[in-house]
Formats: sequence, structure tokens, C-alpha cells
Amino acid sequence: MESGAAFEDERMLNDNSWQLGEIDPKRARFPCCIVWTPLPLISWLIPFIGHIGICREDGVILDFAGPNFVSVDNFAFGAVARYVPVHRDECKKLTEPGGGMTWDDALRKSTQEFQHRSYSLFTCNCHSFVANNLNRLMYRGHEGWNVVNIAAFIFLKGTWVRRASLLQTYIPFLLVFGIGVFLGTTKFLLGILAFAVVLIGWFLVGTYCFKNLIQL
Repeated sequence: MESGAAFEDERMLNDNSWQLGEIDPKRARFPCCIVWTPLPLISWLIPFIGHIGICREDGVILDFAGPNFVSVDNFAFGAVARYVPVHRDECKKLTEPGGGMTWDDALRKSTQEFQHRSYSLFTCNCHSFVANNLNRLMYRGHEGWNVVNIAAFIFLKGTWVRRASLLQTYIPFLLVFGIGVFLGTTKFLLGILAFAVVLIGWFLVGTYCFKNLIQL
């Protein structure tokens, strides 16, 4: 009986789905999730672009928030608005026989790496940090995560924390757009469109045409 109980305890400790806490937005705890929040000014013009982080197994948020700095449990730019659970059984590195890597091991290594990285909105940012983690875990069996497909992943799969989060994200954009329409300033609206095209184009070209331009 004792050996059977010991085996069961070992099985539960090694089970990748064991002992994950509940998602708790009030405490900012999102175990094994990617989290997103709007960026001031930028999200007012392009509401699907924001700041992201990735969470440890205990739900604590890690985000690359500045030069040589990975913030722990202090999500930059405000409370989480959207999140995407990352299922650990879809991470190849966690399911390899005899691999020995845990989710937190991977996040720890990426954190140590980015603590020695310069920050740039255009070449090495919070999306780079999350992509590095997912590639290290081989989420969904590949190492092809980058700043573009992560942004698309969150936009398409993200769950809003609450209805107010949706409103807080899109109301500033609608106000800015509405003011432009009300004032009849075509140049203003064209300026917003041009800004969006240039910014999105930069990341598309930097990711898929010049692969060493945007760091991961």
C-alpha cells in the first residue's frame, strides 16, 4: 500500500496538469497563460496592439518591461485585459520522455537571457520575450513563434477578463476615430491609417524578410 501511495504521489508530481491554481484576475494570477493589456496612445490608434507577458505556474506575470529588466508580478501598463491559456501538454519540451524540463524552468531561462537584453519597441520588445519562451517550450511542437503570430494568436484566441476590459480597450480608439470623423479632417484619419500600415508593415517585413532584425 505504501509503495502504491508513493507511486501515486510521484505520478501526480510529474503530471503536467497537476496543481495548477485557478485563474484569478483580482489577484492578477493567470497560471500558464499569455496575458495582454492595451498600450497608452498606441492602442488608442491600433487597438489590437498592446503589451504582453507570460505567467509562471503559480500565475505570477513576467513581462519584458525595459532594458535588462523583466518585471515580476507587476504587469507594466495596467491590469490584464485579455489572456490565452497555454496547455502544457502541447509543449513538446515538457512531454519529451526523460526531458526533465518544467514550465517554470523554461521561463526562468528566458528571464535570465532577457535580463541582459536592450529593449526596443521596434526590434526587441515584450512580444520577443514571450516568443522566446514559447520557442523554448516548443509550444504546439515548433520553434516558429515570433512577434507577428503571437499578436495574431492573442487577437484571435484571447479571452476578455471582463466586459469592462473590452470597453476600456476600444472606447479610446472609437473616440479618436469619432473626433476625426466629426471634425472632417481627412488628413487626420489618413495619418492614423498610415501609422497603422507603417507599424504593422515594419513588424511583417522585419519578421519575415529580415529575420535577424527583430530579436527573439
